[in-house]
Amino acid sequence: MKLNTLERELEKIYQDLVNHEFIANQIAEKVHDNYKMSAMNLFRYLLLRKHDLRNLHDHLSEIGISSLRSSESYVYKNVADTLQLTKLVNKKEWIPEPNVASIGYKKSRKIINKHRYDIFGNKTGVRDTKIMVTLPSEAASNIEYVRELMINGMELARINMSHDNQETWLSMIKTVHQASKDLKSKCYIYMDLSGPKIRTGEILTTKKGKKQINYISIKKGDHIVVHETAIVGHSAKYGKQNELIKAAEISITNDQIIKDLAIGERILFDDGKIETKIIGKSKNKVKAIVINDSDKKLKLRSGKGVNFPDSVLTLPSLTENDISNIPFALEYADIIGYSFVRHVHDVECLIEVLQSKKKKKLPGIVLKIENKEAFEQLPMLLMKAMELPKIGVMIAPGDLAVELGADRISEVQDQIMWICEAAHVPVIWATQVLENLAKTGIATRA
Repeated sequence: MKLNTLERELEKIYQDLVNHEFIANQIAEKVHDNYKMSAMNLFRYLLLRKHDLRNLHDHLSEIGISSLRSSESYVYKNVADTLQLTKLVNKKEWIPEPNVASIGYKKSRKIINKHRYDIFGNKTGVRDTKIMVTLPSEAASNIEYVRELMINGMELARINMSHDNQETWLSMIKTVHQASKDLKSKCYIYMDLSGPKIRTGEILTTKKGKKQINYISIKKGDHIVVHETAIVGHSAKYGKQNELIKAAEISITNDQIIKDLAIGERILFDDGKIETKIIGKSKNKVKAIVINDSDKKLKLRSGKGVNFPDSVLTLPSLTENDISNIPFALEYADIIGYSFVRHVHDVECLIEVLQSKKKKKLPGIVLKIENKEAFEQLPMLLMKAMELPKIGVMIAPGDLAVELGADRISEVQDQIMWICEAAHVPVIWATQVLENLAKTGIATRA
């Protein structure tokens, strides 16, 4: 690419940013003061991503100018500086638009750090990363256990509100606070709203000799009927000639799902271990066929997660149970996690509930990105969440891998991180990479 051509391509990108600056200013007016510049930068980043930058990177590097590859957190300044340097190499003088609000690299780092410290607390020791641990019910009464967690690095104690009750949660919180006092070390309380529970229902327990069978045996090509009303699930029934008499059946623990499903869409069970496709539908049930690659027999048990990666679900992310638990979380949590968020309307609902409680100081709010819709809507979710004073994002790699495919998870995580950096929003990476080390004493290769 000739230098004049490179210059013209950069001018197109720069002019695109300038032409849309009025929209960036409108967006900034709608968000909290903490996020005005962040919202503008996120919008500019989305504009930048519309352009194919791959060819430009190499040619910029060829003439010794830093590329646009790492411009997420300060888009306008990076593009303007790159264009100005390119013009200087081409022996031309040029000055960017003087009335465009912008930040450079150092200022962007200060904003990112401020947002991180606002929600997760200041840096402690040499580590810049905080460690969050999900507390088991045992933490409610075992202060030695909690102290040991804190001594070994826990700085955020997560309480999963899908389990236990307010009495147990309060005991956990008191135990953490006492351990913090004893160790003279702050530990933040993170409370995760449970969101809608979508799991497999009860399964009939049968006997085979002395062995109890409490699962549905299923393999590639088998049919399974999925009910929205509670039934006792069972395996398929066959006749003496091995002819199918009755297909396997199971229920799911949410009665607002079936209406949103369509023939041809997939249903995934047990973290995606069992993959099925819908081949028939009636008012309150669907029939699906198992489409796993392997012919190996699989076991579907009660209480396993169910995912609908191809379906647009209309059930609310904020359940009545969540709404009833929000006053407790506002009273005791430093951070509230919002599970199963998918659409801007979900964030609007949470903001409305929070504002109705009229708390002077709100805890940090973390959006949990765990499904395809949340990933695809992430910029809009962040724009809306920026109306709050302190926000963050949690990446759930396991859930995303089920919804989007394990082959995409590396790319998807990178994209989420880039968008969050553009928005100056801190990220929690929820993972189980330490699980093998904890259980066996041997780390995985990952």
